[in-house]
Amino acid sequence: MLNNPNNITDLSHWETYWTNYQFDKIPRKVVFGKFIPRLDGAKSFIEIGGFPGVFAAYFYKHGIPDVTVLDFYMNTGIVRKFETVNNLPEHTIRCIDTDFFKFSSEKKYDVVFSSGFIEHFKDTRDVIARHVDLLSENGHLLVLIPNFLGLNGKIQQRFDKENLYAHNLSSMEIARLQRIMQAFDLKDVEIDYLGKPMLWLEPKPENRRTRRWIKLLSYAVKLFPVAFRNNRYLQRRKNVGTDAEKCSRTNVSVCGTYYRGRKIERQYPCVDPAVRESQTEMDK
Repeated sequence: MLNNPNNITDLSHWETYWTNYQFDKIPRKVVFGKFIPRLDGAKSFIEIGGFPGVFAAYFYKHGIPDVTVLDFYMNTGIVRKFETVNNLPEHTIRCIDTDFFKFSSEKKYDVVFSSGFIEHFKDTRDVIARHVDLLSENGHLLVLIPNFLGLNGKIQQRFDKENLYAHNLSSMEIARLQRIMQAFDLKDVEIDYLGKPMLWLEPKPENRRTRRWIKLLSYAVKLFPVAFRNNRYLQRRKNVGTDAEKCSRTNVSVCGTYYRGRKIERQYPCVDPAVRESQTEMDK
């Protein structure tokens, strides 16, 4: 995976990234909570880029008995400790330590999930296609992408360019995601902003002091979103709009249900013929 030209980050990036995090408890609330009722009856789950298994544990607690995390950075000792802290049976979370782009599986999953994964690669269409390939009949795809196209992107640009440059910003454009999703046999496709307005910085030691001020600014965005609607930066962004309440949302979400072998009526209009020839290059 280190030599994959599709990558924006490498293993050393993630080794450093995870040293700054603590993972103790399964969250009570998640930003994607509205999608949970759709998953009723699901028996198997896999998270791509899922170390240390926090979301896998969440889905296990919500009724999915077979949960798996796949990641090329994997520390099973931390995963087992996380299970113990949260009173989960040992080996509840199955760990697959491998490169997603070399992974193949005859097993298909009722829920294929990733959060903060696909934006670290250049070819967004290819990464999503590999997610879809793991879906069982009527399986559910749920992908979360951080939203750096609005105010939060400006925060990253000002205070943490290293983190900003580790992301493919075009993977966060809703119109582009809509075009990409037309290629797959999915029904009930929904692509939208998700989560409350929020600004944040990664918990790096060098961000410690600044994070306090960003947290206060984040509260201001939640309380007074109208004050940010005329922001000139937002008006220059394509596919985002000028509504700061949306532009500062935490994530962009992509979800859909797989229907193998059945043609699905697309929710979004076909690309204009004049644009179709260049669409492949646009979507990479």
